Amino acid sequence: MQAAPAAGPLIATILTALDDAKAEDIVTIDLAGKSSIADAMIVATGRADRHVGAIADRVVKALKDKHVSGVHIEGEQTCEWVLIDAGDVIVHVFKPETRSFYNIEKLWSADRPKELRGE
Repeated sequence: MQAAPAAGPLIATILTALDDAKAEDIVTIDLAGKSSIADAMIVATGRADRHVGAIADRVVKALKDKHVSGVHIEGEQTCEWVLIDAGDVIVHVFKPETRSFYNIEKLWSADRPKELRGE
């Protein structure tokens, strides 16, 4: 799925950080027309809670290195699911079982019903 062009450099920074941290099953979801909260969502998996935390730390460091301000992080205490809000892009890093349980990429990737699209 393609994300909004304005978020392109931010997405590239995040994807590089995820790859460097050995995140698995990385999916980018275009939110244009689906939500006003962000232009894109990136979902990734870490093998264990320590790996999830390390991935999140790597992404946050990469964002700081690129002078992205206003980054908010949730879930660092348990590292079952860490959410990084980078403004135009939201990053979710899950442990495998947590990602399977919530399955958010299916939720956000699905076409919206006609009544919600205003048709």
